[in-house]
Amino acid sequence: MTAQVTVGLDGSAESLVAARWAATQAVLREVPLRLVHVEEWPNTPEVPLAHARTLDERTERLMREETERARKNHPDLEVVTEHARGRAAEELTAAANEADLTVLGSRGLGGVRGFLVGSVSLAVVGAARQPVVLVRAKDDRAGPGDGIVVGVDIYHPCEALLAFSFSEAARKGTPLRFLHSWTLPASYGYAAIMDPGIGEELGSHLLGGLDDLLEPWRKRYAGVEVEAKPVVGSPAYQLVEASQTAQLVVVGRRSRKVPLGPHLGHVAHAVIHHSPAPVAVVPLT
Repeated sequence: MTAQVTVGLDGSAESLVAARWAATQAVLREVPLRLVHVEEWPNTPEVPLAHARTLDERTERLMREETERARKNHPDLEVVTEHARGRAAEELTAAANEADLTVLGSRGLGGVRGFLVGSVSLAVVGAARQPVVLVRAKDDRAGPGDGIVVGVDIYHPCEALLAFSFSEAARKGTPLRFLHSWTLPASYGYAAIMDPGIGEELGSHLLGGLDDLLEPWRKRYAGVEVEAKPVVGSPAYQLVEASQTAQLVVVGRRSRKVPLGPHLGHVAHAVIHHSPAPVAVVPLT
């Protein structure tokens, strides 16, 4: 693995915003920015071979302009470029596995000229061994968001998720909000209605478990402001709601062997599709 931030670039509005977001992350990490463009190969009938030279010229101009923009905005930033040929999802996944962080647009142009379509981005976040951030082209919210929201499951190992979240908050100087969503088991039936204290007792127990999980990290990152909160309801719904006021949303992805390739859980899917804020997907063991 190389200390760098990688971004997939295809000229779409999403990829251009992703490139600028990635440049800021590279500066915060004090590592180079790597701009990667993938030429789909073999070519499809959508792009006649006679137009290949024109496409090459556009690609060269795109990479040159974004390199110049990044260096202008961040004079001390080292920028490197890479042209790859092959299947976009495979090439970008390979690039992501070599980087500290990879940033992709959450949507793209589609077809050959715009490889950052939803299926490609989802394939990369579902297979990469390093964190990947998906960035939207437009954020219609009034402000850029405040704080980093993290979805955490106290019943499963999540050290990589905690390490990424705390280090991001420390770099950015922003608070962390940890959410653990829960619902009363069906076996409680009407007991919860008859005695609301049952829910309060379970919520208090979960908060204690969440605090225990975070305690070593709070000590390690003493300067980071941390809020821990168990919330009642669907994890997907709660995280999407919290994303409306977030600077960044962080979710984990567990490795699963499925017949049709990489798998993302429904929570990650929901957040990726509905969060207005950038979404970081962190692979877990």
